[in-house]
Amino acid sequence: MASKDSSYSAKDIQVLEGLEAVRKRPGMYIGSTGPKGLHHLVYEVVDNSVDEALAGFCTAIEIVIHADGSVSVTDNGRGIPVDNVPKYRKPAVEVVLGTLHAGGKFGGEGYKVSGGLHGVGVSVVNALSSKLEVEVKRDGKIWQQTFERGKPTSTLEPIGKTKTTGTKITFWADPEIFETTEYSWEVLVSRMRETAFLNKNLKITLIDERELEPRQEEFRYSGGILDFVKYLNDKRETLHARPLYFEAEGQEGVVEVAMQWNTGYTETILAFANNINTHEGGTHLEGFKNALTRTINEYARKQGILKEKDENLSGEDIREGLTAVISVKLREPQFEGQTKTKLGNTEMRSFVQAAVGQALSEFLEEHPKPARAIVVKCSQAAKARAAARKARELTRRKGLLDSSTLPGKLADCSVKEAALTEIYLVEGDSAGGSAKQARDRSFQAILPLRGKILNVEKAGINRALSSEEIQAMITALGTGIAEEFDIEQARYHKAIIMTDADVDGSHIRCLILTFFYRYMREMIERGFVYIAQPPLFKVSVGKKHEYAYSDRQLQQILARLPENTKYAVQRYKGLGEMNPEQLWETTMDPERRTLLQVTLDDALAAEEAIVDLMGDQVQPRREFIQRHAKNVRFLDI
Repeated sequence: MASKDSSYSAKDIQVLEGLEAVRKRPGMYIGSTGPKGLHHLVYEVVDNSVDEALAGFCTAIEIVIHADGSVSVTDNGRGIPVDNVPKYRKPAVEVVLGTLHAGGKFGGEGYKVSGGLHGVGVSVVNALSSKLEVEVKRDGKIWQQTFERGKPTSTLEPIGKTKTTGTKITFWADPEIFETTEYSWEVLVSRMRETAFLNKNLKITLIDERELEPRQEEFRYSGGILDFVKYLNDKRETLHARPLYFEAEGQEGVVEVAMQWNTGYTETILAFANNINTHEGGTHLEGFKNALTRTINEYARKQGILKEKDENLSGEDIREGLTAVISVKLREPQFEGQTKTKLGNTEMRSFVQAAVGQALSEFLEEHPKPARAIVVKCSQAAKARAAARKARELTRRKGLLDSSTLPGKLADCSVKEAALTEIYLVEGDSAGGSAKQARDRSFQAILPLRGKILNVEKAGINRALSSEEIQAMITALGTGIAEEFDIEQARYHKAIIMTDADVDGSHIRCLILTFFYRYMREMIERGFVYIAQPPLFKVSVGKKHEYAYSDRQLQQILARLPENTKYAVQRYKGLGEMNPEQLWETTMDPERRTLLQVTLDDALAAEEAIVDLMGDQVQPRREFIQRHAKNVRFLDI
């Protein structure tokens, strides 16, 4: 309640000048101040160089992570203009780096196609950097200017001569803003590879100078998105040797599509608009799906594979095992929301639909052998889906999937409001029994799972539904799966995977995560899936004890003990080794526990990991183990 003498007048109005607003509310511009936001700084600078490539003036980009934590991005584009902007009476370089919504992407002939529509990119990077240096090669000279936290600390000056053009931006992310300033090599590799795939023949070089032996990766793909599909399907058995590829151009813009079916059960469709990954889809994806469903059904009927009495193949049947990349480029894209993850241009739906329909029809007519293999695969998917539907109906009649009949081993909570409740998916009946005794019955539910659940990466939906443990999870969570999935029906807003801290526990956790990723992906996207972090060690000194959740934490605890102190260290391998009180205080008490939230910051990397670890091919698993062996924290023998 405000006091009587509190006032609200003109002096209370605060105007944030220049880039102050960005520093005040960084999350509004880059999403977060955690690792995701930190890497977003790199993407924003790289995207400016990519826009030069889209305009036809840049062929190479180099990104270097320096030993001092700074990052430099260099391109061979035209170079940011250095002449004065009349309105501001400042060089264009300074205006672009120091003013929000300033750039060559709001009309005119600077850029016909661009991803950075809001014009906030490089100026936001400047605002959130403790220091930034820009070097421009243009008009026969090398120009340089420096900034600190968005404000110029020097004027734009020529420092040399050159016969080339381009821009180099070096920035130091501000530790006052970011929770961490440590860049992930793997995250940047994944993003730069994707960018290179989307821009045919653009060379992107990534260099890391933070280690004694600098590492370097170069990405350049003459096939563009056709090479992208080959890369995505590299570890899968494909139905036809070469991916389909076609492009079309019209008044609406340009569309490129590459697609290839594999023998698997899941679809991998990535859609982009002006190089922006439209995670939520949009009109271009709708047009693609509509054309795909109609064209395959027409061909199947024409060839007699679908009889008159047969139902049409559904979109899900046709997309089973399909890997596709759709990339559209258009002059004025309309993205829904600030995150720019859904394309809204209505004209792109019919444009993409017509282009895909025509090109796919021609391919099917001209290539009868792979065409038949594709349609037979789709028909088999339809039969499997029908079998799964029958299995669902049968299990409902038995009461196994009926939301009113919960699994017998589920210990439910008394609170019914989903946003306030959580369910622990616990490895084994023994640990499940301890968890049931330890929990707070009002908001914590416990579902014990016996042994290792089915690997759904190697099995279709009908086999998944025949698994008793998977049935129990589906029923308890309440959302349904696949085409019946409805996030609004979720009975809990936290699904917490709690397994032993050993190899078997890790495997079970992977199997459960694979199930969520393939059949309840929105649970992950909404932030509903967590991993419990039980302690690895208990350090006892007399009657007092302390828990350690990592080897490092154990060493810190031991280092604090006075000399000659007698202590005992217990290494927990299973949840069952803890009594209910210990389980509560270490792993289940919201006031003291640590939970890891499962996120999908990089869907492509997640897809690769699932296929590598859980797919049919052995070689990718072996390579994954060799690549990550040095990062193993502990190994049970």
